[in-house]
Amino acid sequence: MYKKYEYVVIGGGIAGICTAYFLCKHSNSVLLVEEDKAVLNQASKAAGGFLSPLLGKDNTFKSLVNNALKFSVDFYKNILKDDFENKGVYRLAKNEEDRLKFDSYKPFMDFDYKEYEDGFFFDIGSKVSAKDVANALCNDFEIALEYKVKNIKQNKDEKWIINNEIEASKVILTTGYKTDLIDESYFQIRAVWGQRIDILTSMQNSINYHKECSVSSSKKYNNKNLICIGATHHRLDNYTNLEAKEFLKQTQKQNTEKLLSLAEDIIKLDDIEVVNTKIGARACSVDYFPIVGELIDSKKTIEKYPHLVNGSFVTDDKLIKKKGIYVLNGIGGRGFVLSPYLANCLVDYLVNNKPIQYEVLANRLFKRWVKKIKLNNC
Repeated sequence: MYKKYEYVVIGGGIAGICTAYFLCKHSNSVLLVEEDKAVLNQASKAAGGFLSPLLGKDNTFKSLVNNALKFSVDFYKNILKDDFENKGVYRLAKNEEDRLKFDSYKPFMDFDYKEYEDGFFFDIGSKVSAKDVANALCNDFEIALEYKVKNIKQNKDEKWIINNEIEASKVILTTGYKTDLIDESYFQIRAVWGQRIDILTSMQNSINYHKECSVSSSKKYNNKNLICIGATHHRLDNYTNLEAKEFLKQTQKQNTEKLLSLAEDIIKLDDIEVVNTKIGARACSVDYFPIVGELIDSKKTIEKYPHLVNGSFVTDDKLIKKKGIYVLNGIGGRGFVLSPYLANCLVDYLVNNKPIQYEVLANRLFKRWVKKIKLNNC
């Protein structure tokens, strides 16, 4: 006999726990499963938890990020209370070329700011702790830790069966760069590996900075000041996951030295002791936009509309969806900014049928992929 749930969320990163949190506002039958020994223990734990505006001229991606920032700052303030760190962020130009770009961005600012010689200071800039977020969000839904999902299949009643043990009316996949449960060629995720360090220093820092890396405001710890510095970026496309992890272990000292050098280009650090190093893989889509909502069933869609492979067009409403399974993925390096906002959008769709912004739907990935089938066969 299966253990039955209305919703099962697979993946306990920031996207997964936010999704489960919003779902449990509407259902008392929510399960989150995570293969690790704790939630927020992989890429989300390696993230610095910085909340910062995206600068630039107006475009769809910038609007998405900054709308998410407004939502998420209010969200974290509400759930974290005194643990929410709102110290502002000073965005510094990297060089003269960057400084000229900054000048061109001024007419397009989405947030109040103060201008200084080397950049802009934004009051909205903040930082959250993965541990604090996990403690605040994970109280109202069931969690199964160290639970490896080996297979999911749909039965004749359109319920999803997980490991032949759990039955779910709806499954939400928030598995990051691990996409083996999605058997769809168009669904492509790239792992961008990163390293973050926490240091103790005699130097006190009152605000967050961002230049080529991010440097957090300091917290008192053991009579010194704890500062978070992150993060490196490694695209290791030709590596297996094991090879990538081994490479990062071998280059950990080098990456630490790089982060310290980048941080000291921003502020002076004295009596440095590295007390924590975290490594994780950000999940990035091929076009950098997140992927939220239903999956397209490519096999059934092409069977019904075979002319698609010849470059013909069909409207989105004709694309055949996989029933009862959804994704929230491809969030990249802004997980703590985007996840609360997108999780809320996804749950609003599931519960209230409120449309999800087109640019983050899987439709776009399928349409690009299906056009390439003819080109690849020519």
